[in-house]
Order: sequence, then structure tokens, then C-alpha cells
Amino acid sequence: MQSKLATDGSNQDKPAMNDQWMNEAGSADREAGSEWMRYVRVFGTFARNSLVRDMTFRANFVIECLSSIGWTLMNVGFYLIIFQFTGSIGADTGWDRERFFLFLATTWFINSIVQAFFMPNAEEFSELIRTGGLDFALLKPIDTQFLISFRRVSWSSLANFLAGLVIAGVALTKLATREVDPHIPSVTSLVLYVLFCMCGIVIMYSLMICLSATSIWLGRNQTLYNFWFYITNFSRYPMEIYNRGWGTPMYGFFTFVVPVLVVVNVPARLLAKPIDPRTNEEWLLVGWALIATVLSVLFSRWVFRRALGSYRSASS
Repeated sequence: MQSKLATDGSNQDKPAMNDQWMNEAGSADREAGSEWMRYVRVFGTFARNSLVRDMTFRANFVIECLSSIGWTLMNVGFYLIIFQFTGSIGADTGWDRERFFLFLATTWFINSIVQAFFMPNAEEFSELIRTGGLDFALLKPIDTQFLISFRRVSWSSLANFLAGLVIAGVALTKLATREVDPHIPSVTSLVLYVLFCMCGIVIMYSLMICLSATSIWLGRNQTLYNFWFYITNFSRYPMEIYNRGWGTPMYGFFTFVVPVLVVVNVPARLLAKPIDPRTNEEWLLVGWALIATVLSVLFSRWVFRRALGSYRSASS
């Protein structure tokens, strides 16, 4: 009799325990969603304040936009001159004029977002260390890397994004309407293009935050920022031109060690060339771009936290 009562009591407790676990799980999900929205709101505040600051000096904002667009026009003019003497960038690479301008537009998309949202903050990181501003950032009830990465937005840098839209629109129209080897990207191509552009942005951000974190050890790292510009120049050209002769070591290093070559090349070829047929090597490159994105995020996070562990207050 006692055994039966004990069994009945145990059975009655099980629903209560299950309800408790479900309530706890639901509470955790709500807290995670609330935390995510808090970061979104904080970023919205940063972006709005940056826009107000830019609009306070409208003439400077307009000059910066015109300067960015002027640089884009000079690049377009330069490559138009090159295509007067050759049919493609690199022999047998498949990057003819229309496809290369899609490649160029992809470069503007990714670089403009990186320069708008991440570059101003990376440039100021060493100043935060020197002046003690990092002490206050560490005291904020928010992730320090998020605060360091998104506190300023350079809205004028997005002028190149708009220029990229125009270049991509013209290139896609000419590619679709030409008589020889026309190509219209599929919906799948467009979705993959956006996805891998985002992967490219993440890889570039990870590289930048790693270089910024070294400011804690070096004090100032202006030379390393110059290094960032030097190595990212490799991402501005089709990777096929490096995969021959003495360029092969560079191809391997900037594809698998510091994967800047996959940043623009993977999304650009998904948009500019038919998905089917694709060689196994191309699909492996697409897979590697996803893996490189995850590894870049994990490595940059580790470097940043390791650097913070070595930080000593400016007042100490």
C-alpha cells in the first residue's frame, strides 16, 4: 500500500517537474531574445547618433561622398581603358568586361560596409587605450567587442555602396542582353550571392578586429592598419591570376591562411557565372568560404579576449 502511494506521488511530481523545466526553458528563450533586441537597440542608437553628427557638418559629409564616388569613377575609367586592349582579366579566366564589373561591384559592396561600420572604430581603438577610454568601455554592461566595433558609423562611406549598385545594374543588363554567351542569374544565385557577401564582410571584420586588438600589446599599430590595406588589395582581383608561377604561394596563403581571396571571389563568381555546371574545385571553394567565415570569427574572438586579458588600466 505504501509502495503504491509512493509511486502515485512520484507520478504526480513528474508533470510538475516537466512544467518547471518548460517554464525555465521558455524564460531562457525570452531572455535571449530580449538580450538580442537590446543589442539591436544599442546599435540603432549608435547609428542614429553618428548620422546626427555627420549631418551637423553637411559640407564635409557631401565632400566625403563626392570623394568616394570620384575614386570609384576613376577605377571604372581605368578598367575601361584596360578592356580596350584585352578581352578579359587574365588569360582563360572567364572574367570578361561585364563579369569583371560585377566583380568590381561586389568589391565596392563589401568594402563600403566594412569602411562604414568597422573602420572608424578600429582606427580609434588605439586612442581609447592611450587615453584610458577603454577603461570606461570595460565598465559598460554590454559586450566590450560589440561596443568597440559598432560605436561609430561613417555614413559617407556608403556612397560607394550606391555606386556599386549602379555598376552591378549596368553590368547585369549588358550581360543578359549581349549576343555572345548571355547570362541571367537565377534566384538561387542571388540568394547565395547575398549570403557569401555577408561571409566576406565577416571575414574582413575578423581580420580588422584582430589587427585592432594588437594595439593593447603594441600601444599604437598604424603600421598594421597599413598592412591591412596592403593585403586586402589582393581581394580586389580574380584569384585565378595568382594561381600560376611564382604567384601560387600567394594564392595558397591568401586563400587558406589569411582568406581574403575568398571574400570577393566566391560571391562574384556565384553571380557572374552559371551555378550549373560547376567543377568540384569551385564547390570546394564555396564550402571553404563558409568554414573560413566560422574560423575567422572564432579566431578573432579569441585574439580579442586574449588581448583584453593583457590590458592594464591607463591609470595603473
